[in-house]
Order: sequence, then C-alpha cells, then structure tokens
Amino acid sequence: MKKIVSWIVLTLMIISLVACSSNSSSGKDKKTLEVALWDENAGDAVDASIEAFKKEHPDVEVNVTYTPFAEYWTKLKTSLGGGSGPDVFWMNGPNFYQYSTQGLIKNLESFITEDASFNKDTYFPAVVDLYSLEGELYAAPYFVDAVGLFYNKEIFDEAGVEYPDESWTWEDIKTAGEKLTNPDKGIYGYAAHTVSSQPGYYNLMHQAGGFVISDDKTTSGFNTPEAKEAFTFLKDLQDKGISPSTQSQIETEVDQLFISNKLAMIPAINVKASTYTEELGDSVGVAPLPAGKQEATIVHGIGWAMNEKTKDEDLTWELVKYLSNEDGNRVIAETGFSIPAIKSMSDVWKESLPSLDLQVFIDAQESGAAYPVSKRTAEWQDVETKEIQAAFLGQQTIDEALEKIGTEMNAILEEEQKE
Repeated sequence: MKKIVSWIVLTLMIISLVACSSNSSSGKDKKTLEVALWDENAGDAVDASIEAFKKEHPDVEVNVTYTPFAEYWTKLKTSLGGGSGPDVFWMNGPNFYQYSTQGLIKNLESFITEDASFNKDTYFPAVVDLYSLEGELYAAPYFVDAVGLFYNKEIFDEAGVEYPDESWTWEDIKTAGEKLTNPDKGIYGYAAHTVSSQPGYYNLMHQAGGFVISDDKTTSGFNTPEAKEAFTFLKDLQDKGISPSTQSQIETEVDQLFISNKLAMIPAINVKASTYTEELGDSVGVAPLPAGKQEATIVHGIGWAMNEKTKDEDLTWELVKYLSNEDGNRVIAETGFSIPAIKSMSDVWKESLPSLDLQVFIDAQESGAAYPVSKRTAEWQDVETKEIQAAFLGQQTIDEALEKIGTEMNAILEEEQKE
C-alpha cells in the first residue's frame, strides 16, 4: 500500500513539475510591447488600434503608459538613453531632430520599402515632411492639427456682434474685441497668447509677412520688422484690456476662461474642438484665423516613433502600422480627437462634430505654415519663451526681447550648421 501511495505522490509531483515547466515556457514565449504617449483623450482610439493588433497577435501583450506632457520628454529621454524605454511612442516636431539625429528612434524607410501596405503618399505632406530627415521617414504620421479661431456665440449674441468669418483681419479682432469685452462680467474679447506659441504668435509672425525660422534653418525671424508688428499687436490687445494679461495667462489657462464663458474668442488647435464642444455645446463656433498682411496658420502633427533598441523590430513595426494605418486613422477621426493624418479620412473627422465647420482646419493643411523646427529647437525655444514673457511682464521692451531672441537663436542655428 505504501508503495502505491509513494508512486501516486511521485506521479503527482512529476505532473506538477511538467505543468510548471510548461507555464514557465509559455511565459517566456509571451512577448510584450510598451507604448507611451501623453494625452489620455486619445486613449479610446489608441486602445481600438491595439485591440485590432492583438487579434492578429494574440500572444503579444501591449501596455500603454500615459505621462503628462510636462514630464513626458524627460522621462522618455532618460529611459531611451539608458537602453530601455517604450517600443513605440508619440513624437512631436520640436523634439524630432534631437531624437532622430541622436540615434534614439529608428529610420522606418527599410520597413516601408519592404511593406507594400504602407504608402507615404496617403498622408498629408506636411506631417510626412515634419518627420523626415533627408527624405527618410522616422515616425509614422498619426494625426495633424492646425489653428483656428474658436468663438462663443452667446457672448457674441449678447454684444450684438456678428460672428467671425473668412473675411476677418486683425482690425476686426480689435473692433469686435472691444465690443465683446465686458469688465463688469469678467469677460474678455480675445486671447492674445503670449504664453503659448503654436496657437499664438507663431501664426501672427507669418501673417505679418515674416517667419519664425527660415526655410534653410539658418536665420531667426524674431529680430525683424514683421515680428515687431506681430508682438505690438498682441501688446495693444493686452494693454486695452481686450485680452487677459500675460501674468493672468500664466496664473490661469485661457482655455479655462473660454469654457467658463469668460472669453469670447480664442485661437486654438483643432484638438481642442471636442473639449470645447463638450463643455459649451452648440454655443461654440469656429472660423479661420483672421489675416494680417496675409492669411497663415501653423500646422503640426503627431507621429508614432519606434525605439532604436526595440527587441523585436518586425513585431514593433506591425504595431506601428496598426496605429497609423487607415483603420487607425479612422478611429482617431471617429472619436473627434483630431484630423487623421491620412487625407482620405478627413471627412470622417468632419462628421464627428457636425456642429462645427471643421473644414477650416482641413483647408489649413494645404496652405498652412509648417511648425518651425531645427536640430536644436528646444534650445532656442527656451530663449524665446524667457525673453517674450520678460517683455510682457514689463521687465524689458519688446524691441529688446526680439533682438535678444534673434541674436541668440542665430548663434544656435550657426552652431547647428557645423554639426
């Protein structure tokens, strides 16, 4: 009897060991990909693309990490520099040159050449150019954005002011802004951005006939008459009380004023459209940015980059494709988050928020000015932010600020040419 019991115990032990061995082996076979981005509002679209990927790759686990934008780049650079980091992650224009030239992200051209399902021509050219280095793509386009003039219809109606349209100029902003401003109710007519560049002064510099950085990346556009005209316009709006002051913008985001019915007009990127509509409903409208000497709006976009040291580059490329292909673009469009990078998906996005004329932003993709970048964008943008805020906080004149930015930015650009 003891022999039988011993035999049974031994048999159970063997079965248990085999099972453990099998589970261990299964665990080793399980692959994991890490994805990183900063905006949880894109979560539904990202999750949908990942679920589609996992149907084709059921043995692959995909983890998504959201990190606030203020911390995102520091965390990402540290992890990639240490040889780890996410396999796939969001890339933006200001950081692209740094990551691509320092060998932190993969050149995607070899994958694209061998993969007939990926066609760069299907995407808006501006975002393809933004993430290309010497004609080779380093981040798969995901969505694009542009700047438009959002406005509160209720405030306009109460003031008896006609809604903005494509005929508006800077003068219309001043004229209408004065009528819309109501200090007794704490209502401002317009947000003259001096804390945020993309929705603010970058557009105005181009509208004045100037530029932020020259096409050949060698010259700053800040120490020019056109830049002075743009910043003088902003200062005039703040001095007249039409816009919140720079100090107020630092203390309270102008977005909060707009969704609280305390701001009549705000230039903003189209990613804000769904949030504004959610908060204000049908009372929010949108029009093209009013023109200065010419029409202009800054266009930008987000791409999916691949870690240079990802362990399984072919599998990672498959995930990149699912996130950026037609289906991936369709879900980002259907959620209303932003304009899909694939041109043919634009109409899907327009239908996601039927109360707004979203064609404004799509048209901008064909005629807008590309977001200004160079190899060391972050360095000259730090100078830019510091000096502009110092001027608008009364610590120096606008002329002094623009001259400092131009001089320091040109020095940085000159160093870039030597690299």
